[in-house]
Amino acid sequence: QVQLVESGGGLVEAGGSLRLSCAASMRSFSVYTLGWFRHAPGKEREFVAAHSWRGGITYYVDYVDSVKGRFTISRDNAKTTVYLQMNSLRPEDTAVYYCAATPIAVATMDKYDYWGQGTQVTVSS
Repeated sequence: QVQLVESGGGLVEAGGSLRLSCAASMRSFSVYTLGWFRHAPGKEREFVAAHSWRGGITYYVDYVDSVKGRFTISRDNAKTTVYLQMNSLRPEDTAVYYCAATPIAVATMDKYDYWGQGTQVTVSS
């Protein structure tokens, strides 16, 4: 049984920072690609960031253009946790943020098999 549990969301002013965490209960955590996605009201769920780990090193990292330079995805395989450090937050970053996992190294959203319940991030202007 795989479980992903997000935490760290909240209300922050524009320009502020938040760090999201996603604790995973799963075997072989290190072979999974971990991703962050978000869903804003009136919009479709979108990809935010992904991180793959292969052969003991970071294999693949990607971000949606709108967060490049502001967000950083990282993982701690020993703690089976993935993080999303979000700096210079903007009102348009307001959304429910989800973490997800897939065994595919580079995957589209539909290939993610496991999803957390989401955590709300609200950025005030």
